[in-house]
Amino acid sequence: MIRRRKTRIVNVGPIKMGSKADIVIQSMTKVPTEDIRRCVKEVKELTDAGCGLVRIAVPTKADTAAFAKIVQKVDVPLIADIHFSPARAIEAIEAGAAKIRLNPGNIKKRKDILRIIDAAKMHKIAIRVGVNEASIRDLKKQDVSASGRVALMLREMKKYVRIFESRDFRQLVLSAKSSDTVRTIEINRRIAESFDYPIHLGLTHAGLPEDAIVPSSVALGTLLAEGIGDTVRVSIAGKGVLEVKIAQQILAALGYCRRAKVELIVCPTCGRAQIDIIKLAKKIEKALININKPLRIAVMGCVVNGPGEAADADLAICAAKNKGYFYRHGRRISVVPEDKIIKVLLKEIEKLKPANTK
Repeated sequence: MIRRRKTRIVNVGPIKMGSKADIVIQSMTKVPTEDIRRCVKEVKELTDAGCGLVRIAVPTKADTAAFAKIVQKVDVPLIADIHFSPARAIEAIEAGAAKIRLNPGNIKKRKDILRIIDAAKMHKIAIRVGVNEASIRDLKKQDVSASGRVALMLREMKKYVRIFESRDFRQLVLSAKSSDTVRTIEINRRIAESFDYPIHLGLTHAGLPEDAIVPSSVALGTLLAEGIGDTVRVSIAGKGVLEVKIAQQILAALGYCRRAKVELIVCPTCGRAQIDIIKLAKKIEKALININKPLRIAVMGCVVNGPGEAADADLAICAAKNKGYFYRHGRRISVVPEDKIIKVLLKEIEKLKPANTK
């Protein structure tokens, strides 16, 4: 079992964030904020997919005005992403943001930061201090080594957090991101050693969907396996719903949650297989697409690994020549012809309650 790093609890609207709460998945809208109808639609799609928090960019005054209307039309707590303007931060707080995100590289004047802190305290909202490697000015002046980059990011974080603590503001969530996987892992380890605030995990940009899965899984998975991380966002150049799906898969792989939908386990096949397992698995995947039970289904190609996988699945099919052996929670229940496997599987799913549901 993974032991999570101990943190204080931070309230983001009705959501509790920290080591005594579940890890929260979040994403960000990708349509213009001023387009209220489309923005609300996207927020609801993200919520339906399993997103617990949604961030919205508010670079202009028109955006904060739209943000205020969006807040009234959705049920999920919204985070306002602040760029360079302290005025936008104040407007977003007053518009109903549950949390705002500030980048120390973009808003640096102490008087501006203090104004924002006072507004956040008045409205009882949280603030994420989000250091991005690309926003640190010192990195642009010289060629800095990887360890030097991590040190500069940590320095920026410490300077910023000290300002908040000087005002006795501790409703903080911290994040430090890079597009580099190894530096993202290292800076978050350093932050975890230095502070007891909840940590937001993510890469600044992981790439197109097909390229983003591996670096996101490595960075987030490594840190989460070490107990570091209280909220996650997978940043891809693609639909936000896909970000949520990838995040769910990472969390489920580490045992932090069960998938909302069916998890399909398929053996890699080898010379022992007497049936086309990949073809069968693809047919099963298609048949299960609209099933929203958090079940684990195993499709195995022989008796070597099949029974063992069957013991850890809600339902399992161990395929043999022209037939399939069915297991329910590790016990063999039937043998069916190959052409009846999917039909029988769907019938079994209808009457099955997931095992070991959280």
